[in-house]
Amino acid sequence: MYSRIAGTGGYLPQQVVSNSDLEKVMETSDAWIRERTGIVRRRRVGAEESTVDMAEHAARAAIAAAGLKPEDIDLIAFGTVTPDLIFPNSAVLLQARLGCKRGCPAFSMEAACSGFIYALSVADKFIRAGEAKHALVVGAETLSRITDPADRTTAILFGDGAGAVVLSASADPGILSTHVHADGAHADLLYCTGGLGRGKAPGTMPPGDFIRMAGSEVFKLAVTRLGQVVEEALAANGLEKNALDWLVPHQANMRIIQATARKLDLPMERVILTIEEHGNTSSASVPLALDAGVRDGRIKRGELLLLEAFGGGITWGAALVRY
Repeated sequence: MYSRIAGTGGYLPQQVVSNSDLEKVMETSDAWIRERTGIVRRRRVGAEESTVDMAEHAARAAIAAAGLKPEDIDLIAFGTVTPDLIFPNSAVLLQARLGCKRGCPAFSMEAACSGFIYALSVADKFIRAGEAKHALVVGAETLSRITDPADRTTAILFGDGAGAVVLSASADPGILSTHVHADGAHADLLYCTGGLGRGKAPGTMPPGDFIRMAGSEVFKLAVTRLGQVVEEALAANGLEKNALDWLVPHQANMRIIQATARKLDLPMERVILTIEEHGNTSSASVPLALDAGVRDGRIKRGELLLLEAFGGGITWGAALVRY
């Protein structure tokens, strides 16, 4: 038994924050941001909008695209570092919102920008083991709420959004393999200062805490680790680089994406790019890019896709997918 992607969905909040908007509130420029990141705009949630709100929109779109109903879903795996609540976890909240099968497993995974790949890997294994038939896999983030508006190294990068896929059991391979990794020795390169498990007086909640990043070090490590994991995915399936039809990368930085494409000898015309319009939406970026490529007709059934991501922790991973 294998799993295949039966449907995709995505959602972006209405508010658009352009580079020109950021020029007005910090020392930066549109040209500087474009040159270093490839980002022109990013989306931001409204005051009353939450991570699970966005995930619900993306999930409903993916379930409809799969030709299913919410009650057909028997597993939910949700990647996020910006949950609505500490608990219940975001997947449980989404399960209730959608009206999915009561009693089915629903859990969140905290792997930063690699969260969707991690969740996809786990859901795939549930289906291969015969423990689920239709799994909803989500990546959703409200990163604007943990981004320091005064820190131009991070405020220019991050946006909000949600993406989702439905995996369904299949006799034919869809998800060929997944590969996930972590290295906590580099935790100080990209992290959020907040947390509940340390450094707080009993009975208190933390004040506002923000993402911190050592940009140049993260860039170098991302290029190295992503290069390794894409080679690992191809080797595990006995495939050469020229077998790939599309690269669907984490949308963190245009230069990182270009470096990965060069590693694969792929022209940029075969790379799904959303970074210009979305910015870095962390765990939402891969499913949002996948959904964009599917819905505009570029990605077609039977084509071979390589999905990859790199995030704080550090974590990284890839999935080789026959769509």
